[in-house]
Amino acid sequence: MLKQLLIFLITFSMLPGLFAKETLIYESLELRPDDAPSRAAQGLVKGSHIQVFLPSIPYVYISHAINGGLLRPANNTRGWEYELALSHRQISDITYEFILRKGVFFQDGTPFNADAVLRNMDAFTYQPYLTTKIHEVFDYAEKIDDYTVQFNLTQKYGMFLHDLIWIHFYTDKYLEKYGWNGKATLPNLAEPGPYGIGPYILTKGYIEGDRQTPKAELVANPNYWNKRYPKIERVTIYTELNSEHAKNRVLHEEGSLDITPIAVEHKIETILSPYAKLVISPSTNNYAIHFNMYNGHSKLKEKSVRLALNQALHQVNLRYFIFDDESQLSPTMVAPDFPGVQDAMLEIKPYSEISNPYSKVNQTRLKEILDGLHLKVLTQERFLFLWRGIEEQLNKVGVVLEIKILPDEKAIFAQLLTTEAGKNTKPWDLLIWGNDDWFNYHPWTAFLVYRTQNYWNSPFHWSSISPDSVLDDAIEELFTTAIGEPGYNNVVYKIMKHVYDNAYMLFVPTPNKVLAINKEVIFTPYKQAVLPLWEISITREHWSIREGDYPEELKQPVKIIRKNFKPN
Repeated sequence: MLKQLLIFLITFSMLPGLFAKETLIYESLELRPDDAPSRAAQGLVKGSHIQVFLPSIPYVYISHAINGGLLRPANNTRGWEYELALSHRQISDITYEFILRKGVFFQDGTPFNADAVLRNMDAFTYQPYLTTKIHEVFDYAEKIDDYTVQFNLTQKYGMFLHDLIWIHFYTDKYLEKYGWNGKATLPNLAEPGPYGIGPYILTKGYIEGDRQTPKAELVANPNYWNKRYPKIERVTIYTELNSEHAKNRVLHEEGSLDITPIAVEHKIETILSPYAKLVISPSTNNYAIHFNMYNGHSKLKEKSVRLALNQALHQVNLRYFIFDDESQLSPTMVAPDFPGVQDAMLEIKPYSEISNPYSKVNQTRLKEILDGLHLKVLTQERFLFLWRGIEEQLNKVGVVLEIKILPDEKAIFAQLLTTEAGKNTKPWDLLIWGNDDWFNYHPWTAFLVYRTQNYWNSPFHWSSISPDSVLDDAIEELFTTAIGEPGYNNVVYKIMKHVYDNAYMLFVPTPNKVLAINKEVIFTPYKQAVLPLWEISITREHWSIREGDYPEELKQPVKIIRKNFKPN
């Protein structure tokens, strides 16, 4: 697609010359290799500073750069690596033992040891997060010695290690002020201060799922236990930029922004930018498009209507014409790269793979079901590119979309999380958010929004699906089954098939990560929802430390950088 677009641009630019007497000569566009890794500055660079825009779940993306747990996300097949733990062993179905790393200090200088783990787990037990079942199955933590702890559960729980990635440890001062947040969202970043244990200290702003400042400042932690990291002295995080504005800043205003996701329609503009390069990676992220089955359009309670809306979408066309081939087909709202999902997809296919929605027979049938349906959509501005494609396809069968843009993700969450209780303040029928992979290579990232029963009477609920005991029972089975265990693939299939058969959400392709990055910044994106700030480095030509103008030869276009793709 990219080659064709480049040819089109060059051909279009030559058209005036075809009708002129003089002959115009154009040089071919040459893309240079990305040589920034070979010029990377070593160690922590004094005065270095990068600026990042995170439009989706920013609190998840940066939490591991500030906080620390026994495990943290990693760009590997299991999705995690040891952080504050050196090793672990599973003694029984309900007992796990961890050996702690020695010589680790919190950002305020207090030591991290088994006692700190126990104090934090007491605070967690009192006010846990409610996005999984960990608060129900966790029993107690036990100190074996100063650097050995045991976690005891009440029952077998296959998701325990993934949950541990999100159980972070905080200083006593932070626990006294805030404890654990007990919110529908995970990390604890309630105020700036030396409260964590990670490679960066949050010095300005706060970022949580339901509240955030438009900007946050991070500085390198001088006492971080791993002296290889971090490599950048200061990081600015933006959470509420307009995506077009963010794109223009990184492409055309050196020193204004270093990393931002971009819409695929800006790929060529990014390649031609004097200051940015294009980095693309497959992902385990998802676009969660909810049907409001509680207080939305009454027709959405009818399975035939939900099926027809999904059957009207041509996923292949969306993939090529809306995503510019930067996506994977997905029969339900769960990324194909999650464990067990590819096996399920051998039998579960996108609706448009089974029957062409554009055939005359299907168009007639779908119009009979959907013609005249008027649906209210809530979205962030950044998803308008996708709604353009969805709207064009649904219009063919008589569906009209009324699209309302909300200013940021927390405004979207404010509506979604209160709908089950009937307390949403804006009417909606369809709602989208970027359900990026916050659970690290586990499909619970997506299945969270399939759980229809609000088990613990939380005022917040991620699902907008009407109560379904069959689906909830399958999810209960998932809680007890670890990835790779007998029965795991079967329960993943069972959940996906039930959601697919009932068309509980609007299913669209799974997006690749498409990023515009300053040419002098070096890092490999993770597939999951984490920005590994501690791994990012820069060259000596980066705007934050360079003296003089940016060299003209470095402004030349860089070849597309594709990371994490499997070899052909």
